Amino acid sequence: MQSFCKSWLAAAMVVAVVLLNAGTVSAQSAGSSGSINGTILDPSGAVVPDASVEIHNPVSGYDRKTTTDSKGNFSFPNVPFNPYHMTVTSAGFAQTAQDVQVRSSVPTMVQINLQVNASSTTVTVEDKGDLVENDPTFHSDIDKELFDKLPLGSTSSSMSAMVGAETPGIASDSNGQLHGLGDHAENSFNIDDQPDTDQHSKVFSNQISVDSIQSMEVISGAPPAEYGGKTSVVIVATTRSGQGMTTPHGSINTSYGSFGSSTVSADIGYGGKNWGNFISVGGLNSGRFLDAPEFAVIHDKGNAENVFDRVDFQLSSADTIHFNFSYSRSWFQTPNSLDAENATAWSGLDGILPGTPGTLENYGGIVPGTNLTVGAADQRSKIGTFNVAPSWTRLVSTHSVFTLGAFVRRDDYNYYPSSDPFADLGPPSLQRQSVGQNRTLTNTGIRSDISYVRGVNNIKAGVTYEQTFLGENDTIGIVDPAYNAPCITSSTVTALNPNPYVPVPGLTDPSQCAGANLPNTLAEYGALGYLSNGQPYNPNPVFYPVFNAILAPYDLTRGGSPYNFKGHTDVKELALYIQDAITVGHWSMNLGVRGDVYNGLTAASQAEPRVGISYNVKKTSTILRVSYARTLESPFNENLILSSVGCSNPVLNPLLACSAPAANPLSPGFRNEIHAGLEQAFGRYLVFSGEWITKYTHNGYDFSVLGNTPITFPIEWHNAKIPGYAGRLSVPNLHGFSAQMVFSSVAARFFQPQIGGAGATVSTGAGLPFRIDHDEKFNETTHVQYQPWKRGPWVGFNWRYDSGLVAGNAPCYGLNASNDCPQSTTVGGQPAVFLRDVFGNPLSADQQYEAGFTCDGAHATPTSPLSSATCLASQFGSSLIKVPAPNAENDDHNPPRIASRNLFDASVGDDNLFKGDHYKWSLTLTAINLTNRLALYNFLSTFSGTHYVTPRALTAEIGFHF
Repeated sequence: MQSFCKSWLAAAMVVAVVLLNAGTVSAQSAGSSGSINGTILDPSGAVVPDASVEIHNPVSGYDRKTTTDSKGNFSFPNVPFNPYHMTVTSAGFAQTAQDVQVRSSVPTMVQINLQVNASSTTVTVEDKGDLVENDPTFHSDIDKELFDKLPLGSTSSSMSAMVGAETPGIASDSNGQLHGLGDHAENSFNIDDQPDTDQHSKVFSNQISVDSIQSMEVISGAPPAEYGGKTSVVIVATTRSGQGMTTPHGSINTSYGSFGSSTVSADIGYGGKNWGNFISVGGLNSGRFLDAPEFAVIHDKGNAENVFDRVDFQLSSADTIHFNFSYSRSWFQTPNSLDAENATAWSGLDGILPGTPGTLENYGGIVPGTNLTVGAADQRSKIGTFNVAPSWTRLVSTHSVFTLGAFVRRDDYNYYPSSDPFADLGPPSLQRQSVGQNRTLTNTGIRSDISYVRGVNNIKAGVTYEQTFLGENDTIGIVDPAYNAPCITSSTVTALNPNPYVPVPGLTDPSQCAGANLPNTLAEYGALGYLSNGQPYNPNPVFYPVFNAILAPYDLTRGGSPYNFKGHTDVKELALYIQDAITVGHWSMNLGVRGDVYNGLTAASQAEPRVGISYNVKKTSTILRVSYARTLESPFNENLILSSVGCSNPVLNPLLACSAPAANPLSPGFRNEIHAGLEQAFGRYLVFSGEWITKYTHNGYDFSVLGNTPITFPIEWHNAKIPGYAGRLSVPNLHGFSAQMVFSSVAARFFQPQIGGAGATVSTGAGLPFRIDHDEKFNETTHVQYQPWKRGPWVGFNWRYDSGLVAGNAPCYGLNASNDCPQSTTVGGQPAVFLRDVFGNPLSADQQYEAGFTCDGAHATPTSPLSSATCLASQFGSSLIKVPAPNAENDDHNPPRIASRNLFDASVGDDNLFKGDHYKWSLTLTAINLTNRLALYNFLSTFSGTHYVTPRALTAEIGFHF
C-alpha cells in the first residue's frame, strides 16, 4: 500500500511541475464552477461595445446578464457547471442566440458575429435552449432564483431542507437529517471543490448558510471519479462571488414568526474585473429549534449565528487566488418529552441529605413508596464550526487549468447534561444514564487537479490528501437505581408487571442479600410500576444487566461519580483519480477510475472504476443513460472511537450492550451500483428525468445509541441491498408559471450480523434481512410557483407526501420465523401485544400517547396509559403508526411504519414592493404545515428517538435590496 501511495504522489508532483512551467492565457473561475468569456463582432469583424449578453438555464432558473466593454469583450465568472442558452442584443443588430456548455474550470471561449437588422423592427429570438441535458449522471440543478421563493421548514438547516425538497431519492428525517437513496446519511458536500463527507444535520454540525450559495448540483446517479467517501448523494455547491460587481449589491433581511422565531441576515458583494468579495452574516433565534418528541413545544429553544466570506483576486492574466472563510455557532436545548419535563426520582432512594432536599446519593433514607421531584431535564448542546479554504488556480494554456487548494474545517461539539443528573432519568426505553460530551473533529487536507479540454475530450485528474483528527471526551453516570442493583426481589409475572424485579434499597453487595426481607411498605417502584409481593431479597442474577461490580463506582444512585472516557485518533485518506467526459455526436461518455487509500483505526484501499454512457435522440428530445460505479465506503467519523473500542473497555462494555468483550472497530466497505435512466422533454413545457437504481454494499453503515442517551455512534452491518427508482418532472418558466415534482421509492434492506461498532446484533440471526428505520416506500414533493408579472407579486406552494419510515420499536404481534415481534403474548388464548419496545422495556403513558396507541377504541393520554400492559392484537392500533395485522409483520417486507402524511407549505411575496430601480423592498409571508397536520417523523428510532413534524408555523420577512 505504501509503494502504491508513493508512486501516485510522485506522479502527481511531476505532472504539477510540468504544468506550472507551461504557457499562460487569461484567468478564469475555479472550483466547481467555470467561466464564459467572449467577444461580440459585427458582420465586418469590428467589435461591438455595449452589447447586452445574457445566459440562462431554463431548468435550474439560473440567469445572468452583462454588457460588452469598449473592445467588445464580455465575461461571466463563477458560472456553475451546466448548459446555458446565450442571447446577445445590440441596437441595429438582429438578436442572436446559441447554446454554451460549461463543464470544466477551463474557460469557455465564445465569439459571436451579429447580423444587421433589415428593418427597425425589434426581432425577438425564442429561447430554444435544450431542456434535456446529455449527461450520463443523474442529477438535479437548483439555483438561487428557485430557493429564494421556496417555503422551507428548517431555517437552521436550510441547505438540507433545500436538497430534501428539490432532489428525488431523499428520505427526510428529523432535525435536517437526509437519507440519500436508502443509505443512512451517506451524503457528501462539495463546496467550491472542497470535499466534506461528515454529517451536517443540526445535531452533529453546523451547515453553511444557504444565503452563501449561488447554485447547487445534487448528484443522485453513479458518481464520477472525482467524488468519493460518501456518495449516495453528492451536493456540489457553488458559492456567491463579488467578482465583476463594480457597484455594490446586497440585501438586509429580517423575519419574525411562530414559536418566537426571529432571523436577521445581511449580505453584500462588490468587486471589479479582477477581484471580488462577497460576505454574508446571519442569526437565528427560535423557541422550536429542533424537531421535538411532542407536538407541543417544550424546552426547545435555540439560536445560531453564521458568517461567510469569499474573496477572489486575479494576480495576473494566468493566476487567480480564491479564499473561503466561514464560522457558525449554534446553541440549543434538547427537547423534552412530558416524561423528561415531569422528572422524578423514584421511591426507595435515599438521597435526601439532612436539610438539602432534592439531592440524590444512595439507597435507604426516604419513605418508601414516594416520589421525589427533581425538576425538568435540562440537556443542551453547543456546536462551533470553523472552515477556511484557500486555493490557487493557474491557467496553463487555452485548453488546461491547474488548481491547488488546502482546507481546514473543525467541528467542536459540546453536550451538557442537566445540572441535576437525576433529572436526566427517563423511562427505560429512553435514558438511564446522565451523559456529557466534548467531541472535536478537525478535517485538514490539500487537493490538486488538472483540467484539460480539447476536441471531444474533457479530462480531469487530481489528488486529494485528508487527515481528520478526532477527539472524544465523554462522561457517563448511572442514574437509574434499578440498572445495576446488587440485590433484587422477584414478583409474580403478571400483565401489569412486565419486569418482575425491583432493586433492594440499602444494600451494595450481593452477599448481603441473604436473609433480608422486603418491607411491606414498599408497594411500588416509582413511575415504572414495578410491583413487589414481599418476597425475600436475592442476588441479582437476571436483571438488566446482571450486577456488575465494575459499574458500581459510577452509579450515582449509590454515591458514585461519572466515568470519563477519552479517545483520540487521526484518519488519513488519500484519493487519486482521472476521468474523461467524451462527447462524440449524439453520444456522451464519462470514463474514469479512482483509487482510495484509507488508514484510520482500520485500513483499506480500493480501485474504483466509474463508467457512464448516454445517448441523445435529438428528434424526440430523449436522453438514454446507464452508469456503473464502484466506491470505497468509509466509516462515519462522529463518535468513531467510542464505537470502535468501547466494547474492549470494561466500563463501557455493559453500557453499550456489547455481545463480546473485544473491540470491534469499523472497517471501510465497498459498493457496486448500477443506474439506468431516461430523460424526456415534451415540447417546451415539460421535462421528465427518471432513474432505476440498484446498489449492493459490503459493510453497510448505520447508527446506534450510547446507553439510551442522546449520544449516537456508528455501527456496521454485514451487507445492504438497495433497489429503487427516483424521478423528476419539471415545468420550465411558462409565462410566470413553473412547477417541479420529485419522487422516489427506495428500499433499505440490511443483512445481519452486525460486524462493526459497539452494541448487539439483532436477535433474529445471521443472514436475515430487515428494513432499517430510514427505509420508505414512496415520497414525493411538488413545488408550484407563479409570478404573472415580472415586477409583481409571486406565490409558491409545496405539497410533500411521505408513506412513512420504518418504526421498528412499535409493538406488534407475530410468531413466524420472519417476524421480530418480541412483544407477542396471549390473553385468554388469543393473540395479544405487550406494550413494550423490542427490548422488553415498558412504554410509559406519554410514549403510548406519542405513538397514538389505542386498545379497543380507548386512547392513551400523556398521563394515563392504556388500562392494561397488554392488548389483544385484534384490538390494538395507532393513529400515527401503521401496525401490521397479527402474524403479518415481516422485518423485510412488512415492518411497522410511521403512518403516511401529506404536508402543505405556502408562501407569497413581492420582491419589489415600491417598484424601485436601484433600491428595492421585499415582503414574504410563509406558512409551514398549513393544515397543522399532527404527524410523526419517527418513533423510538434507534438513531434519533421520537420526533413530530413541526406544527403550523407562520413567518413574515421583510428585506431591503440594493
